[in-house]
Amino acid sequence: MDTTRRTFLAGTGSALVLGFTLPVLSQRAVAQGNTPFAPSAWLRLTPDHRITIVCGSAEMGQGVLTAIPMMVAEELDADWRTVQVEQAPVDKAYANPAFGMQATGGSTTVRGHWQVVREAGAAARAMLVAAAAETWKTTADQCRTENSEVIHADGRRLRYGDLIEAARRQTPPEKPALKNPKDFRLLGQPLKRLDTPGKVNGSARYGIDVQVPGMLVAVMARAPLPGVKIAKFDDSAARAVKGVQKVIAIPSGVAVLASGYWAAKKGRDALQIDWDFGDKAGLSSAKISAMLAEGASTPGAVAKTAGTPDTATPARTVDATYEAPYLAHACMEPMNCTASVTADAVEIWAGTQSQGPLQGILGQIASVQPGQVKVNTMLLGGGFGRRFAPDFVIDATLLSKLAGAPVKLIYSREDDMAAGFYRPASVTTFRGGLDAQGKAVLLRGSVASPSIMAASGFMKIPDNGVDHFAVEGIADHPYDFAHERIGYARREPGPQVWFWRSVGHSQNSFFMESFIDEMAHAAGKDPFEFRRGLLGKSPRHLKVLEVAAQKAGWGSALPKGVHRGIAVVSSFGTYVAEVAEVSVAADGTPKVHRVVAAVDCGMTVNPAIIRRQIEGSIAFGLSAALYGRISYADGRVEQGNFHNYPVLRMTEMPAVEVHLVESSEGPGGIGEPGTPPIAPAVANAIFAATGKRLRSLPFDTAALKRA
Repeated sequence: MDTTRRTFLAGTGSALVLGFTLPVLSQRAVAQGNTPFAPSAWLRLTPDHRITIVCGSAEMGQGVLTAIPMMVAEELDADWRTVQVEQAPVDKAYANPAFGMQATGGSTTVRGHWQVVREAGAAARAMLVAAAAETWKTTADQCRTENSEVIHADGRRLRYGDLIEAARRQTPPEKPALKNPKDFRLLGQPLKRLDTPGKVNGSARYGIDVQVPGMLVAVMARAPLPGVKIAKFDDSAARAVKGVQKVIAIPSGVAVLASGYWAAKKGRDALQIDWDFGDKAGLSSAKISAMLAEGASTPGAVAKTAGTPDTATPARTVDATYEAPYLAHACMEPMNCTASVTADAVEIWAGTQSQGPLQGILGQIASVQPGQVKVNTMLLGGGFGRRFAPDFVIDATLLSKLAGAPVKLIYSREDDMAAGFYRPASVTTFRGGLDAQGKAVLLRGSVASPSIMAASGFMKIPDNGVDHFAVEGIADHPYDFAHERIGYARREPGPQVWFWRSVGHSQNSFFMESFIDEMAHAAGKDPFEFRRGLLGKSPRHLKVLEVAAQKAGWGSALPKGVHRGIAVVSSFGTYVAEVAEVSVAADGTPKVHRVVAAVDCGMTVNPAIIRRQIEGSIAFGLSAALYGRISYADGRVEQGNFHNYPVLRMTEMPAVEVHLVESSEGPGGIGEPGTPPIAPAVANAIFAATGKRLRSLPFDTAALKRA
């Protein structure tokens, strides 16, 4: 195969939405003579009064294996005690409405499926009511439902399981009536997660747990940068390792296949490879920063404009430059995929966020039709966007095809961190303007970063030249400036970039909310009040800002040495404000004592899951703010594992309070929106404590020591 992964993916974009219809009936249930009532792909009911709800999204800790069942069960009026969940096969019926394909990302599962799965539950409920009315020889308006029962006005009751045969004869309604939210019984309740017992007792299966008869285990030496090729390699020492059976070169590197992981790893480590870096030779973090800084010094393509930003003459200007590095996803479960390729079929077992696209991609790899590709979606031990990328699945499938045997490919954390997919590095320059009264009237910004859209292989940068992921959080900020221009300058230093939890918001919200604080300081105003004055056209932002400040006691006394910072961000349809209480030790080490978050995510499914997602997002964002950095020297990544890519320790985790703002708006996402506000909130608190403005990530404790 004379191609690169990027070229291959770019050429398979047309295959990403292919799918086919699979039967949804349980073979076990049929074998037992327990034929279910399956009015749609989303659920089935059996005569033993069990309700199985099918989830098409991947579970990576965000709670979709509970949220989807709750939405279906609410409209079905199901007895929650009888509900169980099952991971869906790949089928166009489970396409995420937000994407048009079966995939999990962008905090879209609940908001994307809000209508379709509730309609599935409502349609089934209507058919059960019609079945009961037929049985009782009455009309549907004489019946109501509750806890998996149809109840007649005269008190008669029939359980759903007893109505299955009659329900099958009913015609599904085209537009089933949905409940008024005031009548919700399950949605909005902190129900226990359905996937917790299996994770506690060990029965839950992740990709890393898969064992297939005759399976070989593969470990790869992967190209350190896109475009870097193998000049030559010597595999003699690798082949001499006990247990090693094959060494195979593919476009992304050299794989050693063995009877087990340790033998494969020892064999991989014994490979002698000379890489041809080409123009990537000598790539360093300093060169990356210089390239991005040059881009940020240009106006760039116009992402947003208002008023007359080039000729406005504010009474005072504020200038600042911000920078963020590449970041690894650092998933706890190593990247892995088990693939079995035969002459006429492919079967994979993987924790993947992109089941639907894989059918088309892997069909081309194995020269079979998409319908001949079976994807078993395993639980994901962390995703954060990394498992949306198909690289590890492509490589496992290709290796199985070439080896003629099932192959489990495993990237160690060091492997993935050294040659993986990263959040883009970015440099942004700002100029802000204040009038004579200290009101913000001008904002000019220029963002320079690589393009995720271009790197994805399935997106095209718009004709205006702006990758919207690169400017989100800045171009769509909520503040009311009379004059504004935001530009984007695409610069490509070389490393592979990808979606990272909260994507562009993760760095851009740090830039934007820190700069708003700088403008408040220049205006001599309280950062909270300064923001309030700019949010008159953004009531949901204003509400969460005020709730967070009120719950945190903004303006009240704190213990000596502790200071507050605040930030407010909207992302993925959700509005979050966070207040951080921070102290800085004499050696420059910041300690975050408490974080108060106010969250408006519209109508809620499960508030307990929402709170946990905000807590997890804060931990994730704090890890990046305090420690996260992928750096380069001589064309190679300097980090390898948690010893030099630290994440937050339990002893460092602050107390977190999450306050949900009641809303009747449609649901927003929740897996990512808690991450963007934490870095600026902490940075702004550090400024309040030390007078030192931190404009780059991760925070420079040496600079704080000098402050």
